[in-house]
Amino acid sequence: MAELMEWPCLDEYEKLVIRMNTPRVVVDNAVCATTTLVKVDSARKHGILLEAVQILTDLNLSIKKAYISSDGRWFMDVFHVTDLNGNKLTDESVISYIEQSLGCIHHVRSNSFNGLTALELTGTDRLGLLSEVFAVLADLECNVVESKMWTHNGRIASLIYVKDCDSGNPIEDSQKIDRIEGRLRNVLKGDNDIRSAKTSVSLAVTHTERRLHQMMFADRDYERQPIIRSASESPAVTVQNWVERGYSVVNVQCKDRTKLLFDVVCTLTDMQYVVFHATVNSAGDKAYLEFYIRHTDGSPISSEAERQRVIQCLQAAIERRASEGVRLELCTEDRRGLLADVTRTFRENGLNVTRAEISTTSEIALNVFYVTDAMGNPADPKIIEAVRQKIGLSNLKVKELPLINHQEAERDEPTVGVGGAVLLSLGSLVRRNLYNLGLIRSHS
Repeated sequence: MAELMEWPCLDEYEKLVIRMNTPRVVVDNAVCATTTLVKVDSARKHGILLEAVQILTDLNLSIKKAYISSDGRWFMDVFHVTDLNGNKLTDESVISYIEQSLGCIHHVRSNSFNGLTALELTGTDRLGLLSEVFAVLADLECNVVESKMWTHNGRIASLIYVKDCDSGNPIEDSQKIDRIEGRLRNVLKGDNDIRSAKTSVSLAVTHTERRLHQMMFADRDYERQPIIRSASESPAVTVQNWVERGYSVVNVQCKDRTKLLFDVVCTLTDMQYVVFHATVNSAGDKAYLEFYIRHTDGSPISSEAERQRVIQCLQAAIERRASEGVRLELCTEDRRGLLADVTRTFRENGLNVTRAEISTTSEIALNVFYVTDAMGNPADPKIIEAVRQKIGLSNLKVKELPLINHQEAERDEPTVGVGGAVLLSLGSLVRRNLYNLGLIRSHS
């Protein structure tokens, strides 16, 4: 009987533990006139800051300011966010999703790529490489559902999520997987990349952009010299030790852009550093970030070699997503071989793809390509127009980068494409992400 009486106490204790470890989330539009404040109080654990930033950046929100502080075993994050047009968040479905997602931050999260096979590719970048990759996948009857590709310092990393064209199922046949890996490896090797070209096929799911950072880090892109010097300024990164407090202090100054905080925190986390305190601020088109970090074993950076490595890796992480080039958006009805045809047209016209984001929603392809000429210089507008004529003027649009600073971007008028597809304006990106996650219904 005494043992039975102890169970209710145990249940209450478990509830207390759950309450103590469940983050408290507040989304407030009243505190600041220009941004929405998102505050998270939580028990501290390694990687929790990255998870919080990941949730916000996956919604394509711009983090204008942030204050991060760790007090003992407790952690407090304050983010000032807007949408890509610089507006405060007013959509209740977006606010509710933020509250629910940040409130479950301690639980394991994964992308919604169930039922797909993930292909990981790294190698030497060259003109037309993406075209060759998609041609191989089309020939092997692999339907590309989602994909992201980055290039940096002459290297390429890509995550491609595919399913079988006929069955619509993930590709699990070992012989077909071997054929896919072999064909793609040959494409990546080309004539001069025998050693470093890598391909792998996996059913495991991870956060796509975090995985791209990990792949390029493993490929040691940060040690390589850029083939073509970018016209933009390199990020300024400094690392100093605050001996009295046992911290290493990392300062970053660079051009402001969306997902900047994610890229920096992701790299620090995967390099096994813990952020104890941080401030993020933006002024005009500049961003200023300061982090107080220690290694996971509690020690600050202990050597000049380690300091230089942190600087190199953070500069690389910032530059990977800052690909220059004309932004082209393709919105059209999805079909077999679409990506192979489009990227072949780019190659035939001497356009090099420096970054790509491929997605498919309700049988509509929504693809973004950043292109330059073969030498990495701005593409000739006449060539861009010729490519648009070939692919379809109503399907392939030239888009300016979203304004993320003080000016408010002009909203695009919806443009009807093939099959009645609507080219989504920048202001609807957040809602589209929620739709992809299955959290809201589309409005016809």
